[in-house]
Amino acid sequence: MPKLDLKKKEKLFYYPSTSDVSVIDLPEMKFLMIDGQGDPNTSQEYQDAMETLFPVSYKTKFTSKKEKSQDYVVMPLEGLWWVENMEEFSIADKSFWKWTVMIRQPDFINETLINKAIEELEKKKDLPSLSKLRFETFKEGKTVQIMHIGPYGEAEAPAVNRLHEYIENQGYQLRGKHHEIYISDMRRTKPEKLRTVIRQPFE
Repeated sequence: MPKLDLKKKEKLFYYPSTSDVSVIDLPEMKFLMIDGQGDPNTSQEYQDAMETLFPVSYKTKFTSKKEKSQDYVVMPLEGLWWVENMEEFSIADKSFWKWTVMIRQPDFINETLINKAIEELEKKKDLPSLSKLRFETFKEGKTVQIMHIGPYGEAEAPAVNRLHEYIENQGYQLRGKHHEIYISDMRRTKPEKLRTVIRQPFE
């Protein structure tokens, strides 16, 4: 049975240059999503989201393989980050950060498969953020991106600034939310080797 890996199929979206800003036009994609607020390093709400989003994503994969004979690689975690008043945005104080954590799903995944996966999961474990979980399409459109290698947080600032400067120099404006894709498994990767796609939509 062939296994779909969207990261390899759509390398343009997931493996940008570490030195040059690239411009892409992202199509509509399907995601499992959970919204929340607070410092991801200390927030119980964020931890609950992880303990729901990943199990449902993996169970959906196994359900798809069993029910539809369609197998695939579970996609990496992605995050949208913002605050209501961006003038108050602070790396030092993340308690006011709002976020959407999400994992992309292949186009052939539907709500029926996801609901079946959830039913099976609930027999075995608690899904603390299940009431907040949603399955929907997301179209980001025109976006600039770059690959950051290294720790999260303040170490990402130069890459973020490069994206913002590029948008400004081209005469465009920032649009939407700061977007990160965590290509590396943070549990198995040294901080200095973490690979993160950083995106910023523009208009």
